[in-house]
Amino acid sequence: MSVDGNWKITMSTPMGERNATLALQSSGSTLTGTQSADGNSGEIFDGTVNGNDVSWKISITNPMPLTLEFTGKVDGDAISGEMGIGPMGSFPFTGSRA
Repeated sequence: MSVDGNWKITMSTPMGERNATLALQSSGSTLTGTQSADGNSGEIFDGTVNGNDVSWKISITNPMPLTLEFTGKVDGDAISGEMGIGPMGSFPFTGSRA
């Protein structure tokens, strides 16, 4: 199942649950797209796809400047994994195809 398309994800963070939308496009093992949350949108970078395994990074400025690192698996119309927040550790995320 392709990772391509639009996703709605929920991230469990130290500040509670946060929702975001993803628009993903794969080309071979490269993953590109945009991630939007709280009225802000940015290009993902360092994205990879390997079978059902996906990973990407996004730089955010709200609530503070951070680079979030996502690693997960796509299972049909579901996606789940971990979101790394640098020194704050990692936290789970889940989502579904929009």
